[in-house]
Amino acid sequence: MDIPKYKIALIVGAGAGLSASLTRLFSREGIRVALGARSIEKLGALCTETGARAYACDTTKAEDVERLFGLVEREIGTPDLVVYNASGRSRGPFVELVLSEVEQAIAVSAFGGFLVAQEAAKRMLPNKKGAILFTGASASVKGYAQSAPFAMGKFALRGLAQSMARELSPQGIHVAHFVIDGGIRSAARTEPADRPDSMLDPDAIALSYWNVLQQPRSAWTWELELRPWVEKF
Repeated sequence: MDIPKYKIALIVGAGAGLSASLTRLFSREGIRVALGARSIEKLGALCTETGARAYACDTTKAEDVERLFGLVEREIGTPDLVVYNASGRSRGPFVELVLSEVEQAIAVSAFGGFLVAQEAAKRMLPNKKGAILFTGASASVKGYAQSAPFAMGKFALRGLAQSMARELSPQGIHVAHFVIDGGIRSAARTEPADRPDSMLDPDAIALSYWNVLQQPRSAWTWELELRPWVEKF
């Protein structure tokens, strides 16, 4: 079996949760990591720990995304593994939603994913190999009350991933979408003592991403759902 080998990863929408877990895992596996985020000040400790490099980027702006890929190429190398983690939210009663906030939420969750994926695919297609991963949520498949903008963005991101998988998989690029159906554990948000493992551990999520990345192309998946063992669905 031909197991893919990745050399340079770019994680966009990086923060202290899942992105940090992915950064640590990729670094342990010998992959050089670049991080893209609107604010990079919060990434200093993670970069020191893992050797990753951080770059400021507004994913809703095409010029920012193009510049991000250019910098990573010049300073590290061309990414053959790209993860899109950014999300935008705007909550409230439907008739009270603020138009500009809705527009921004959809732009971050969906249009930003398109911009990043397009730049990634342009660089992967000539070599006929690479992987593009998208982080979804419960809202990717279920629209909750007072959360229409998040659902619109995440539904669109899932559609993007599905369309890309059908077009790009035959050309050697593994496209996968992950439905994170539940709350992710963090230092500020932990499960109650009487409900252990009722939240998703970011390190466990990262391991599932890695398992998908290790799939031979004869048995690729385009989507994976992850939820704690007690989560209702």
